Amino acid sequence: MHIVVAGKQVETGEALKVHVAEGLNNVTKKYFDHALEAYVTFSKNRAFFACTVDIHAGRGLSLRGEGEGPDAHRAFDQAAAHIAKRLRRYRRRVNEHSRNQATDRLPTTAETARSVILAQAPDEPDETIDPDILLDRVGDDGVSGADSQDGLDGADGHDHGTVIAETPTEIARLTVSEAVMRMDLGQMPVVMFRNQVSGQLNVVYRRPDGHVGWIDPQAG
Repeated sequence: MHIVVAGKQVETGEALKVHVAEGLNNVTKKYFDHALEAYVTFSKNRAFFACTVDIHAGRGLSLRGEGEGPDAHRAFDQAAAHIAKRLRRYRRRVNEHSRNQATDRLPTTAETARSVILAQAPDEPDETIDPDILLDRVGDDGVSGADSQDGLDGADGHDHGTVIAETPTEIARLTVSEAVMRMDLGQMPVVMFRNQVSGQLNVVYRRPDGHVGWIDPQAG
């Protein structure tokens, strides 16, 4: 497994890197047989150390864990424990994904889209886009209808900021339970996917009350 350890105002010596490598191998060896990539970042917040672990486990599956502790070692241990807990919850599906990746048999197909990051205007309050109108802003091919690099006009006719980054992404063909699994493992707030049953674009998202929301235009 290729592991990158980085520190933001935190020393990442050889002992810490060995501890991280051993910990990640112990967590992932039960679920994945193929090569993985992991990015581990340490930072310090006052008296506590923080650790973020991002693991790329083959096409379409990413895992994230976050932890805090009085030292970098224990911050990593907490982050790794969070990942292990989520993997145990989805043990069967993750193992199936790993086997499919190892034999180049992808369980789902994906279509290409683009992911755009917009700069928030400094003189405006933060705006949270209602997930219920998210699908209205995306074309049937999963790509936003905006063409300008200077800004995007939303469905309400307002400018939503300058495009500061744009990266290719994929919209996978999944079941609802698979989409929820990917959202949970990657600690993502929202996942857009092509419903494996209906063929329609669907969205699952984490509600403020902790429950999962599911938007299905087919049921409208």
